[in-house]
Amino acid sequence: MNKLDAMRIFLRVAEMASFTRAAESLAMPKASASMAVQQLESLLGTRLLHRTTRKVSLTHDGQAFYERSKDLLGDMDELQSMFQQGGQSLRGRLRVDMSTGMACNIVIRRLPEFLQAHPSIELELSSTDRLVDLVREGFDCVLRAGPLAENNLVARPLGNLRVINCASPDYLRRHGTPQTLEDLSAHRLIHYASTLGSKPPGWEYPTATGYACLPMEGVLTVNNTEAYTTACLAGLGLIQSPVASLQPWIEQGQLVEVLPQFPAEPMPLSILYANRRNLPGRVREFMGWLEGLLAPYLQL
Repeated sequence: MNKLDAMRIFLRVAEMASFTRAAESLAMPKASASMAVQQLESLLGTRLLHRTTRKVSLTHDGQAFYERSKDLLGDMDELQSMFQQGGQSLRGRLRVDMSTGMACNIVIRRLPEFLQAHPSIELELSSTDRLVDLVREGFDCVLRAGPLAENNLVARPLGNLRVINCASPDYLRRHGTPQTLEDLSAHRLIHYASTLGSKPPGWEYPTATGYACLPMEGVLTVNNTEAYTTACLAGLGLIQSPVASLQPWIEQGQLVEVLPQFPAEPMPLSILYANRRNLPGRVREFMGWLEGLLAPYLQL
């Protein structure tokens, strides 16, 4: 087995934290994957992975080798395709992460056009409300809404997501349609909290000096954006969410916008990626496609 193949196997083991799962994803025996990494460690003269019966994790040297190997293999993919023409020139695995609502309601619906244009790209799409570790988990880029905390990543700001207020027609038939902030005292808010047990702030609305929150009653608190939308569809209360995630339901008449004069603060949307010397063409192409896809939902 050549060194590049061994590096690819090592990267997959590191990202999946398992020889078994890595071998399955590569359609090869687990023993072959283990042997490839052992040979790589012997060649380098250092241990790359901590192995226990329960998990596999990177050593300090392994983390450094992982980051450099990913850069090198990305450069090799670019080198192999630089003289090829058309969609076939972009190839290789692309791993991205975004929220479930964004993935299901916007991105996946339009993915056929991207993959048809680039049939040699193998896309791995993660959709979760959890903040994934981009470097540790091997993501090429992630789509993030809201303030950014990571200062070791490169941020590509896309604009601000417009946030709207919604309810289901059934909920509005039972409770009436609010016309003013005072009317909200007779309504229920579906609360969203990333950590259950924490106190949700309430209904966010604009003021002359910024944004404020109005405490509201509610019978349900969720910690997942998909559950948040589903609860609204079920008539359990009002929600405030980015229009990009709600547009399909509004178009179908299953959700109705209310109090448009009192929207919550827009959410900044960014694409994050590791600070790499040379970003693979497939990553640049996907980020550009994603930016164009989301442009209609953004305020610059």
